[in-house]
Amino acid sequence: MITPFSYLGLLRLVLPQAIVVIAALCALSVDLMFLRMSETRLRCSVGAIISLAGCAAAIVWIFHAPQSANVLDGMLVLNHLAQRIQIALLVLTMLTILIFIGSTFTQHVSEYLALILLATVSMMFLVSTQNLLLIFLSLELLSLSLYILTAFNKRSIQSVESALKYFLFGGISAAFLLFGFSILYGWSNSTNIVSIANSIHGPSLDPLLIVAIVMTVIGLGFKVAAVPFHFWAPDVYQGAPAPSAAFIASGSKLAGFFIFYQVMVIGLAGAEGSSSWHAYASGWVPVIAIVAALSMVLGNLVAILQTSVRRLLAYSAIAHSGYMLLGILSHTNQSLHALLYYAITYALTVSGAFAVVALVEEETGGDTLSHFAGLSRRAPVPSFCMLIFLLSLAGIPPLAGFFGKFYLFSSVLTSAEGTLSLLWLVVLALAMSAVSLYYYLKVLKFIYVTDPPTEIAPMRISALRQVVLCLIALSVVLLGCAPDLLLHWL
Repeated sequence: MITPFSYLGLLRLVLPQAIVVIAALCALSVDLMFLRMSETRLRCSVGAIISLAGCAAAIVWIFHAPQSANVLDGMLVLNHLAQRIQIALLVLTMLTILIFIGSTFTQHVSEYLALILLATVSMMFLVSTQNLLLIFLSLELLSLSLYILTAFNKRSIQSVESALKYFLFGGISAAFLLFGFSILYGWSNSTNIVSIANSIHGPSLDPLLIVAIVMTVIGLGFKVAAVPFHFWAPDVYQGAPAPSAAFIASGSKLAGFFIFYQVMVIGLAGAEGSSSWHAYASGWVPVIAIVAALSMVLGNLVAILQTSVRRLLAYSAIAHSGYMLLGILSHTNQSLHALLYYAITYALTVSGAFAVVALVEEETGGDTLSHFAGLSRRAPVPSFCMLIFLLSLAGIPPLAGFFGKFYLFSSVLTSAEGTLSLLWLVVLALAMSAVSLYYYLKVLKFIYVTDPPTEIAPMRISALRQVVLCLIALSVVLLGCAPDLLLHWL
């Protein structure tokens, strides 16, 4: 429904975002005014507690004050699904903060936490709007925060280099996205994606609309690291601090795919076209079909060659982007739920994987496969959790990754396009999933089979980190065995 506009009502609608912003300011103020001369560990703990409290308070408000609204020409659109995605983003942010506790790559802990919270605010706005202006502004605020988070390790030249590449590619993609949005606005005389869809008439598409579709796919494809707009991902995943990489791979990917679906399925309804072998029609479906196929093939094949676990996870993320694009292709309610289930469980899994990588890096100083050799004898709990994470990414039952792929692929086969029209993409996805099992098992071989180069003492890991890893692993198992827990909630 469309609610009458009032500033007090608007403040009530955006109160969760306001709470998170206040938490960021409190974390900065407490650190700068009272804890600047204290130990880094204490400052990190206090800042993390304030940040976690802010996220928890925002979640409580969303749960206990659910609201439905559509104000300012779609600038703010709140409904059941958007609020559930906001809660998922806040939970992923809390996991990132927990992973950050105990890190030693920076002395500026409050600034780091504040940037994470500001990025979360931008993602919360991103999933609760249907207006091109706020979509672009939210994406830019998110991108600026992620650029700085990537470069936060001043001791690492890789961190600075990856952030520079991320910034340059991000600026180019933002230009494409802005050009695409401006064409859509000029063509439809509206920035509301529902109004844009109402301006699309007839089976044949205007050439200007086709240009806008291509530019929009380029801009949003960069945000989700889909081929051929993926060049930034391997360097960023390898060079960024582990909590930053986990945040980029989890929360930003979930928000990116949600708005990708909104823009394509709602904003460009009527311009779908077809990617069927014998019934091709121009539109955004064939464009995304090509991007999905390239992402699945390149991501999985190049991941086989990697010796760095971070880069392996980066190319794995590119492949998973290809899988998730199938949910946009089929554009049904079932495919939306399948896409969100897949994105949320993938985000949980990859966050846990980066948490284990962070532990290994702190102990051994690197993230290559040789640094994981014999990890099961030095750190049995993180090793077992890594086993669950990697097998879930490979799609092995009864883990969440298996049901995510099963539900996503089945939604494609029952889509409006017809059972056989997208069958070739499902077959390709299944084949590439089998390929992915090889490089995931290669990591597990080093963890459980390969002996360490020298006799190394057991790793000393804090109880908090082990509890966090176990909770993430338990969630992955539970959501695989009982997927309705998440699907009914969504």
